[in-house]
Amino acid sequence: MEFVPVPAVHRVLCADCGTAIEPNSANLCIPCLRNSVDITEGIPKQATVNFCRNCERFLSPPATWVITEPESRELLAICLKKLKGLSKVRLIDAGFIWTEPHSKRLRVKLTIQKEVFTSTILQQIFEVEYIVLYGQCPDCTKLAAKNTWKAIVQVRQKVAHKRTFLYLEQLIIKHGADKDTISVKEVKDGLDFFYAQRSHAIKMVEFLNAVVPAKTKDSEQLLSRDTHSNVSNYKFSYSVEIVPICRDDLVCIPRKLARSSGNINQLAVCTRVAGSLQLLDFTTLQTADVSSIVYWRAPFEAIARSSDLVEFIVLDIEPSGPTNGKFVLADAQVTLNTALLGKKSRAATGDDSGMDVDNNIGRTDDVYHTRTHLGRFLNPGDTVMGYFLQRSNINNDDFEALDPDQLPDVVLVKKSYPVRRKKHEHRDWKLKSIAKEAEDGPDALGRGALGRRGGLDQERVERDYETFLRDLEEDPELRATVNLYKADVAMTEPSAKKGGKRKDGAGDAMQVEDVQDSGVLADSEATDDEQEEADFPQINPDELLDAMDDLKIQDDAE
Repeated sequence: MEFVPVPAVHRVLCADCGTAIEPNSANLCIPCLRNSVDITEGIPKQATVNFCRNCERFLSPPATWVITEPESRELLAICLKKLKGLSKVRLIDAGFIWTEPHSKRLRVKLTIQKEVFTSTILQQIFEVEYIVLYGQCPDCTKLAAKNTWKAIVQVRQKVAHKRTFLYLEQLIIKHGADKDTISVKEVKDGLDFFYAQRSHAIKMVEFLNAVVPAKTKDSEQLLSRDTHSNVSNYKFSYSVEIVPICRDDLVCIPRKLARSSGNINQLAVCTRVAGSLQLLDFTTLQTADVSSIVYWRAPFEAIARSSDLVEFIVLDIEPSGPTNGKFVLADAQVTLNTALLGKKSRAATGDDSGMDVDNNIGRTDDVYHTRTHLGRFLNPGDTVMGYFLQRSNINNDDFEALDPDQLPDVVLVKKSYPVRRKKHEHRDWKLKSIAKEAEDGPDALGRGALGRRGGLDQERVERDYETFLRDLEEDPELRATVNLYKADVAMTEPSAKKGGKRKDGAGDAMQVEDVQDSGVLADSEATDDEQEEADFPQINPDELLDAMDDLKIQDDAE
């Protein structure tokens, strides 16, 4: 094997200190090169960062306030943005140096590289100190000045009850649409949502248009204007008007709209309210979807609402064949529930006149033949709620134009459970609230964001809330659109007193005892010998969620 000598390395003397080094373009050793060239020149060794003590956020240039943890990557990025000369060098590494939390100082160690001469790259490590300046962010400044909102969403529905807003509140909670809401205030016929930014209000308006049929109007108010910089400060208002048609309402749609909707019967029942109105012809099971655009083009009102429902007893039910989803068309024979009560009273008083007459309704022992869509749910002897059109005084031009001979005497809407309702004393589930205007507690008024004005308004909300809870129990499809939570043990214990009085501590749980909102139910109490309804709706415990936000994790004491 032939020996190959290693070529000799030529060395030169450093121009400053005379140390033998390998030749380079600067003819300087590394220590002398660092002493003669400072690659950190132009990079400040001291800077400031802004911190808001109220909301604990740092200012990320130019105008964004973010929440960051101490010595986190987000805070390190904010610190590096403060250094202007970093764009001229190559950043190799950066990290925090520990400091006392109360020192109002942040120390960052940086490693950078830069080419100082041809084919000569110099690397250097240095430290930058940041001073934390305390102040207020714009949001906290508005809060301190009681000028907290910049945009408002005014939601209105011109109806006599609050069930739509109770349902809307649960939709907002389930989809998290209230995360940017500053406060919620109840006003006549609706709610006001306040926001700190216009974009948050626009997002809320888009959510409302997706879940309920509504129309929107927007306006703005000029607060101030800087003539030098041409910058203006506005407050924005968005008005959202919900269609005044609710679930189980009886409507008479205009003839032109009925023809354009598949020639559906003008007299229909509203079965669902979502992004559009779903109307059902109870005589043929034909359905029609009316969008908000179509509705506001030719608006119509309900000729009968849930407050007009009358209780009937099913004498006979015979399905006629056609079906549409869960609905089955059937011919039914019904009579007023007060007719049975009237016969009992005649037997007790010895009245043999042979006529049962109610002072408010008239003759009540008649049997009414009607066609209904509830053939799957009704059996002889069941109790059903419906509209008594024969004894109703309806002022509607479209309804008056209908042929009187073709109008039904009774329109059945939903099944009722009066015996079980009287014996039912508590619920093992609850709902949550978005109320931020006032904290819920034992002495709080209303149900969440509603009913806080007290008086008759509160009583109406309590009654509407109980009706809303019953609708959730009886309709699985409606229940699937909201979140139900497990109630506390103390809330599920039966109360010693019956009636509509609230339980102490119900507040945020929004739990309520059953309220007798029907005159028929209030006339007599259930006795032990009355047989309960076998198909009374029950909520599966698997549908209930745990209230995880009520759990608090505490550190172990050392």
